[in-house]
Amino acid sequence: MNKKYGNVLKIALCSFVITAAFTACSGNSSDNISDDKASDITSTVITEQAADITEEIKKETDEIPDSTSENNITSEEDTMDYEALFKEVKLAKSYKGVANNNPIIEQHYGADPFALVYDDTVYFYMTADAYEYDAKGEIKENSYSQIRSLYVVSTKDMINFTDHGEITIAGANGATKWAHNSWAPAAAWKMIDGKPKFFLYFADNGGGIGVVTSDSPVGPFKDELGHGLIRRDMENCGNVEWLFDPAVLVDDDGKAYIYFGGGVPRGEDGQPKAAHPMTARCAQLGDDMMSLVDVPAVIDAPYLFEDSGIHKFGDTYYYSYCSNFNVDAAGTAEYGFENGEIIIMESKNPLGPFTFKERVLKNPGYYFGLGGNNHHAIFKFKDQWYITYHSRILEKEQGILHGYRSTSIEEINIAEDGTIGNVKMTKDARKQVGNLYPYEKINGATFAVMGGVDTAPADEVSKQYGCGNLLLTAVDTGDYVKLQGVDFGTDGAKSVSATVRTNGKDGVIRVTTKYPNGTVAGYIHVKSDGAFETVCTAEFAEKLTGVQDVFFTFYGEGYEIVDWSFSK
Repeated sequence: MNKKYGNVLKIALCSFVITAAFTACSGNSSDNISDDKASDITSTVITEQAADITEEIKKETDEIPDSTSENNITSEEDTMDYEALFKEVKLAKSYKGVANNNPIIEQHYGADPFALVYDDTVYFYMTADAYEYDAKGEIKENSYSQIRSLYVVSTKDMINFTDHGEITIAGANGATKWAHNSWAPAAAWKMIDGKPKFFLYFADNGGGIGVVTSDSPVGPFKDELGHGLIRRDMENCGNVEWLFDPAVLVDDDGKAYIYFGGGVPRGEDGQPKAAHPMTARCAQLGDDMMSLVDVPAVIDAPYLFEDSGIHKFGDTYYYSYCSNFNVDAAGTAEYGFENGEIIIMESKNPLGPFTFKERVLKNPGYYFGLGGNNHHAIFKFKDQWYITYHSRILEKEQGILHGYRSTSIEEINIAEDGTIGNVKMTKDARKQVGNLYPYEKINGATFAVMGGVDTAPADEVSKQYGCGNLLLTAVDTGDYVKLQGVDFGTDGAKSVSATVRTNGKDGVIRVTTKYPNGTVAGYIHVKSDGAFETVCTAEFAEKLTGVQDVFFTFYGEGYEIVDWSFSK
């Protein structure tokens, strides 16, 4: 996100010769919204310290081993050189801050989140908010009309998130050629013919709901139906103001249900029917998850606006939604909620009727000063309940202020009677659930915090479909990523390796603990050797033990990180 939306001072890597010396060439570049790079670096500044180090290394050239595709950084002389290299580096900005955990990602926006728990992992599907521009090339208000993709990320610990990219849904290049847009996803999985199958539901603007399928929670997804699942020509659907915002529940007995709808119609007097819009619907899905068993039933949700949600606690079903922006004093007196808040109703039957229970989440504007629509999902993971929602805190930090949204998550507690109470939106209250295991490959697009970097498709499948396996890209000097809560155990890690696509570029990666400029564990020398992918390794002067936060800070540009792995 930093590359596209901030102005960051960069120090460019001009040359890097390990067998003789490092010569640092520094230049200033101001990134802009089109991700331009400064191109006229015209001067080389060599500090006295770097010159002294260069002279010292020249005297010991014969003692320096040849560089290979697996470079171990162990000597004292090399460490001194790397220290000098990073001495003047200016760190990129993290818009969430290095200690915060909301929003969950910074490299992209993501709105209308829905959580799917599968195989000890939570997958978050989000509307892929993307900038719209006016005739002058300036960012304009988010109209949602250009959104044709959904974003997906996953986590095993609720802190470190793996980016799986954009699922291209609508339009000529999407899975569903007939759809115009893709908003507000919902996801479910079910065993069919002995194999897990994944279903991703989406809103085609306000005119219907589609579904795509996959053998994997991250795609690629395909359109088996060839048309919308829920359409205006279906009974009791044509009278829904906004036929959108699905939520799906697969019950304990394997039966599945879908909830959708919204909008405030006007009565014969021309006034909005705000108190009882009667535009929410629910229906049982067929065994194939792509058909309806019955005609959708009406949910009488007081002051409904949009954003269907569903969860089950005990033997009770809880339908939730966002209240509209016509809640008057009488409505507040009767129900206790106001405009744009998340409301919960309850029933002993998945298809209702539902009765009002409580307000659980105020509008994001109450906490962060920037209001707008409110969209959520409630889910359970590793014995803890959560609510995920979107806000505008990321664009606020970027100074954009045009309605571009990002996803956050809060822990919640549910009482025996199903009551949640008022949930506070925060930037840092969520705890890590389990630690990150370092002794297997960690995808380069996995991190808790980032500054300046971006992600991109890593293979032909992800390039074709937009989603799947991603890598870390758009690396510049001063950029960094954080892996939080890495458990190295009592024996500890003696080294770290990075699988790198150098793209003809050299560089250095500094490995620190606690902070980006924290305790240095080692340096990885990224050296271009002509191979498509190169494994670069750094030995640690001292083993990393216990639970640590690890930062990788980059020097140089143009190379990409496929994965990390630590060794005992």
